[in-house]
Amino acid sequence: MRVAIVHDNLIQFGGAERVLLSLMELFPNAPVYTLLYNPEVAGIMREASPAFDEQRIRTSFLQRWAWARRHHHYLPLVMPLAAEQFDLRGYDVVFSATYSYAKGVVTSAGTMHISYCFTPTRYLWDDCHRYVRDFAERAKWLRLAPPGLSYIRLWDYYAAQRVDAYLTLSKFVAQRIHKYYGRPAQVIAPPVNVDRFRVTEDNEGYYLVVARLVPYKRVDIAIEACRRLGRPLKVVGVGPDVPRLQENAGPSVEFLGFVPDHELPALYAGARALLFPQEEDFGITSLEAAASGKPTVAFASGGALETIISGETGLFFSEQTAASLAAAMGQFEGHSFDPLRIRRHAEKFSQPRFLRELQEAVHTQWMAYQHNFRTRA
Repeated sequence: MRVAIVHDNLIQFGGAERVLLSLMELFPNAPVYTLLYNPEVAGIMREASPAFDEQRIRTSFLQRWAWARRHHHYLPLVMPLAAEQFDLRGYDVVFSATYSYAKGVVTSAGTMHISYCFTPTRYLWDDCHRYVRDFAERAKWLRLAPPGLSYIRLWDYYAAQRVDAYLTLSKFVAQRIHKYYGRPAQVIAPPVNVDRFRVTEDNEGYYLVVARLVPYKRVDIAIEACRRLGRPLKVVGVGPDVPRLQENAGPSVEFLGFVPDHELPALYAGARALLFPQEEDFGITSLEAAASGKPTVAFASGGALETIISGETGLFFSEQTAASLAAAMGQFEGHSFDPLRIRRHAEKFSQPRFLRELQEAVHTQWMAYQHNFRTRA
């Protein structure tokens, strides 16, 4: 099959980009189309996987706008046009890995479009009101944002109907794809590179948070819970929420900023447990902790319910408050966990498993598509 990969953008490195690296490994000859590309992420991606090849990157016309990479959040009305401008003729399969615009590419009648959808576009659907508050810094933007979002929401819905088959990372997201797009989605959990991590006897007594530092991650809850209990906390990550979090943190909280991939295993190994106070579509960091034999104390919502086994690989807290998290941490400290049992759970989400399931899904969907195409013809 002649395959092309489409990704929303490559301006930072996170869980979506790790899935992209797996796709680049599975389809080694496929070019990667993306709206925007920041060459500074190339080194990070190359370190994360030898499958990354910068020569495979194809960008949209937005790449010529020097300021767009830094201010892409202000371009929601232009992004759909950029996605639709990619010329994808000549491919048998287009595989989009998307949380926003990549699913909107236009393909020819004989091309199958499979989308690994990380989430229906959050700021258009269940998170739209918070987006308006965060984006609209001035009163005039408050007046303009709702009609603008309504227009993009319509485009997003109809663009989603162009996809021939959906894959996604959790049952939680599959329910949202069905709700907002009216489409079924096959669940294939994203890959965890468990071989990077080792179970050790290390435990330096600190709790750990690994996350982008933005408001919805609720790192403030973890900081406040550790302050109340007098427990040390290490925070890995960068983002716009850093000043606010640092202002409210006590001396027991250490902000480590960006930590390279090769240094993360040592931080997991030395931790008492990972704190996971946010609602996520999946939550790969809890499985990275599990690959190190470390449990997670998590908010009982979203993808965490599918990646953490209560009492075996971690514990849950029911309310997204510092008090609820602190109570769960107290319960956790009186509970014993088997590091090897936790590790075995993480191995179920390994990279080879992901590649195998993805290859099988693509083959099955392609055969069905070919049959239906011949039938229609």
